[in-house]
Amino acid sequence: MTIRLLPSTTVNRIAAGEVVERPASAIKELVENSIDAGAKRIDVIIRDGGRTFLSVSDDGSGMSAEDLSLAVERHATSKLPNDDLENIRTLGFRGEALPSIGSVSRMTMTSRVQDSESAWMISLEGGEKSEPIPAALSHGTTIEVRDLFYATPARLKFLKSPKTENAHALDAIKRLAMAHPDIAFTVGDTARTMLKLPQAQGDFLSARLDRLDAIMGNAFAANALPIDAEREGIHLSGHIGLPTLNRGNAALQFLFVNGRPVKDKLLFGAVRGAYRDFLAHSRHPLLALFIDIPSDSLDVNVHPAKTEVRFKDAGLVRGLIVSALRHALAEAGHRASTTVSDQALGAMRPHTGATPMYQASYGGNQNRPGAPSFGLHEAARAFQTPLGTDSLNHLDTALSVQHVSGKNIQEVSGDWPLGVARAQLHETYIVAQTDDGIVIVDQHAAHERLVYEDMKKGLEEDGIKRQGLLIPEVVEMDEAAADRIAARADELAELGLVIEAFGTGAIVVRETPAMLGEIDIQGLIKDLADDLAECDEALSLKEQLAHVSGTMACHGSVRAGRRLNGDEMNALLRQMEITPHSGQCNHGRPTYVELKLADIEKLFGRR
Repeated sequence: MTIRLLPSTTVNRIAAGEVVERPASAIKELVENSIDAGAKRIDVIIRDGGRTFLSVSDDGSGMSAEDLSLAVERHATSKLPNDDLENIRTLGFRGEALPSIGSVSRMTMTSRVQDSESAWMISLEGGEKSEPIPAALSHGTTIEVRDLFYATPARLKFLKSPKTENAHALDAIKRLAMAHPDIAFTVGDTARTMLKLPQAQGDFLSARLDRLDAIMGNAFAANALPIDAEREGIHLSGHIGLPTLNRGNAALQFLFVNGRPVKDKLLFGAVRGAYRDFLAHSRHPLLALFIDIPSDSLDVNVHPAKTEVRFKDAGLVRGLIVSALRHALAEAGHRASTTVSDQALGAMRPHTGATPMYQASYGGNQNRPGAPSFGLHEAARAFQTPLGTDSLNHLDTALSVQHVSGKNIQEVSGDWPLGVARAQLHETYIVAQTDDGIVIVDQHAAHERLVYEDMKKGLEEDGIKRQGLLIPEVVEMDEAAADRIAARADELAELGLVIEAFGTGAIVVRETPAMLGEIDIQGLIKDLADDLAECDEALSLKEQLAHVSGTMACHGSVRAGRRLNGDEMNALLRQMEITPHSGQCNHGRPTYVELKLADIEKLFGRR
C-alpha cells in the first residue's frame, strides 16, 4: 500500500467530525468567535434545528478581505500572537472551526472592519472557497451556514429532531451567555424569538446574577447563595441554590473555567461531595460556578471541542469548591427556599363550590358507604347544624389541635426567626407565630436534621470507631485499581477502613467502620476503586457512612405522632435556629414552611 497525503478538503471533513458534532457545535464555535471579537450584541437564527440554515451576527471588530480569506484556512487564527499554548486568554485558539464548518456545508461570511469603506464576503461550499467580493453590511460580522453536513450524508442520519437540535443549540448559547452578561443575545427562527437576553446593567456580580436568573428561572436569584473564595491564586465565584431548590437531573448545573463552559467530572464530583449531607442521591442542586485560574495552571488544549480541561493541581481546585460550597450552606443556617412556601400557597385554594345537600344528619352521612371524606367545608356546615354528642366528638377528632398551654404562651419576638409555638396539629406539625406570618414545622424531619448534625459533630471530634475482622479479607482486582486503593490508605483509615496492599492486584481489609455493621467488603472495595478512578474521591464509603448516620438520626429523632408540650416545641424551634442546614432534612426535603401574613391575607381577599 502506498502512503499519501490526504487532500485538504478531506482533512477538514475529518476535523469537522471532532469539532462539529451537531448544529449546536457549529453555533457554539461561531458565537465564541463573536465573543472573542469584542461583540456587545450577538443574534442567532436557527431553522430546522440548524440543519438547513443557521446564522450568527455580531457587532464585533470585523475582518478585512485579506483576513476573511485567511480565516477559512486550516490552523489560521488571530488568537495566539506569540504561539503560547500555556497562556490562552480567548475561547478559540485552534483555528479549526471555520474551515471545519465550511468543509461540510455551504457557508458565507460577510464582515466589515470599523471605519472601513465597505464590507467583504467570502463563500465556501464543501471546503472550496471563493474570492472575497464587496458586500453590504453596516458593521461586525455575519456568518450564514446552509445545508450543514450535506457533504457528509452519514452524519445527517444521526441528527435528532429539529426540536431536540434546537434545545442543544439553546443550551450552548445559554452557557456562553451566563459567563458574559455584558453581551446581549437573541435567538430566533425568523418566525419567533426563542431567547432574548438584554445586556445586563449594574456591577458585574449583580449583572451576572440577573443573567443567571433570566436563564435558570426567577426562583433561582431569590434562593441563591453567593460564592466568593480564593486559594493559592485560584478564585471561585458564582451562586448556588439552597438544597430545597433541587431537580431530578443536573441540567441546571453550570461550570465555567476562565469564562469557558466546561463539563468536567472532577468539578461535578466536587459539587456532589459538597451537597452530600443535604440531598438524596437522585436529586441535584441548581448552581453556576466560575473558576478563574492562572493560565499556566490549566490545559485547555485537550479536545477540539474545548469542553474538557485539565488542572495542574486538581485536588486544590476540588478542595476549594467543596469548602466554599459547604461554608455557604452553613452560613444559610436554617433557611429554606421560597419555592417551599410558594408551593404551599399554591396548594391552598378558597372553596367556591355550592354547598352540598345532605339527605341525613352529619353522623349518619359519614357512616353511609361512599360518603365524602370529612373536610373543612363539611366541618363548617356541621358546626352550623344541630348535632348529637357522637357527631361533636367526631368533629373534635377530625380537627384535632394540641394547643400550647396558657402558662407557656410567649410573646412573639423578632429575635426568633422561627417564631413562638402556638399549636401542634395532628401530633406531627408545629404551628409557630412570627412577627409577619406563621411557620409550620415537620417535627420529625426537623429533629432528624438536628440529630444528624449532632452525630456529625461527634464523629469529627471523636473519630469513627472501627471493628477488627477476625479473619482479614483479601479482595482481588486489577493492578491499577488495587494501586489506587492502596495509595489512599491513610484517607480511608480516617473513615474507619484499614487496608493494605497484598501483593500484585490485591488488597487486604483488616478493619471496617463499626457503624456499618456487617457489609459486603468485596463490593465496597471495588466500588471505592471505581469512585477513585472516576472522580478521585472515595464516595462509596462516605455515602454509606452518611446513609447509616442518616438512618440512625431518623430512628433517634422525635417521631410523627408524638405529642409535645409548649416548652418542647419552642426548644425545637430554638435549636433549629442555631443549627446549620436545619431548613432541610438529610434528603433535601424542607423541615418547615413559612407563610407570610400578606400572602395569607391574599388568600382571604383582604388585600
